[in-house]
This record gives sequence, structure tokens and C-alpha cells, in this order.
Amino acid sequence: MNWNTLNFAPVMGEKLTLGNTLSLDFTAANKALDTVNLSDTKEFDRFVFAPLKSAGKKYGIGGYLERRAIYRRSEVFATESADFRNIHLGIDIWTNAGAPIFAPLAGKVHSFQDNAGFGNYGPTIILEHELEEKTLFSLYGHLFRKDLEKLQVGQEIQAGDLLCHVGPFPENGDWPPHLHFQLMWDLGRNWGDYPGVSAEKDLEFFKENCPDPNLILGCDILKHI
Repeated sequence: MNWNTLNFAPVMGEKLTLGNTLSLDFTAANKALDTVNLSDTKEFDRFVFAPLKSAGKKYGIGGYLERRAIYRRSEVFATESADFRNIHLGIDIWTNAGAPIFAPLAGKVHSFQDNAGFGNYGPTIILEHELEEKTLFSLYGHLFRKDLEKLQVGQEIQAGDLLCHVGPFPENGDWPPHLHFQLMWDLGRNWGDYPGVSAEKDLEFFKENCPDPNLILGCDILKHI
């Protein structure tokens, strides 16, 4: 796949530049996380958005394959230690609830559902795209419930179409508002859902199946990390 020959509409309606984004560190190296009650979404929300406000940035960016320390907040990830999922398979774009989200390329609605529950995706949409005789899926998580109301499986979507919006907590899975954007080559039997976080033991499979979303997002700050 030659990604450089493809043109993508901006997912947030504008290019993600060094001027409007701030990289956020959710790894264990960020000791400030130890001071936050991550199970309290309001407190977590203040922790996420305070540096954005201070820096005058519109978007906070959470990286692809980042080994995160924040998933201890939810039993969604709390399995046996060998299976504990903490490696982020998408890119998060933290911004105000209600921010519009646009389809980056043409395709159709594959599936959607509300993955309800503390720490889950909340309302989620998956699009299916045909690229150079290969199928690619894109996932949009933590949305408004109302974004799902008028969708239909198989519905045609054009590049640049308004698709959905960044949802508020608690309906977005009870997270500070953000878009989880992820790419997959193969969904398996998943419908309206796909793992957004991997355990270390499964990482090689997921790295192969989930390409770097920045190939589409083109976020400048991620090119400097």
C-alpha cells in the first residue's frame, strides 16, 4: 500500500498542526498520573484539559502503540497480568465534546453500536473502505449516542462528510472527551467494536492488523516524536 498516493480529508475538519496540538503522555513515565484519581472522570478531565488550556492548544494527541498507565481505571482492561491490555492501538484526539468528526475517505458504514460501560468505547462507528483492491476499516469511538440514530449499515459515505461528533462523558464510555481513531485490515467477527488496546503478548498480531492512524491523520506533532 502506497499511502503517499492517497488523499485524505481532515478528520477534525482541519489539519492537525504543531500550532493546534499538544502531545499528551499517558505512560508510566508521566509521574503526574500518580496524583490523579483516574476513576473520577471529572478529575481526569481536568488533568487532560488543563495543559491544553495553558498551552492554548485545541487538541491533545495520544499516540499509537503507547504503553499506557491509565487503563487501571476500568475493569474493561483488568484481566490476568499476562493478558493485561495497555498498548494503545489507535490515536486519541482529545478536544471539547461536540467537536465535529469527518470521514477521511470514501466508504460505507460497516457497523455501529453503543459499547456502553465505564472505560469502554461508548457509541462507536466503523467504516469500510476499498483501497487499491484492499479493504481497510476505520473506527471512531467515544461519540454522541445521537450520532448513531440515523446511520444505516451499508450507507455510502464520501470523503469530507460530517460523520459524527466527540461525545461527552458519561455517554462516551465515561472518558474525558476525545476521539479514538483506529485502522484495521481485518475485523474478524467484530461488529461495531474492535480492541483498541493490546496486551504485550498479542502486540505483533495487532501491529500487523492495525496500521498507524497517522498515515491518514497526518498530525505534524507525531512526526516530531
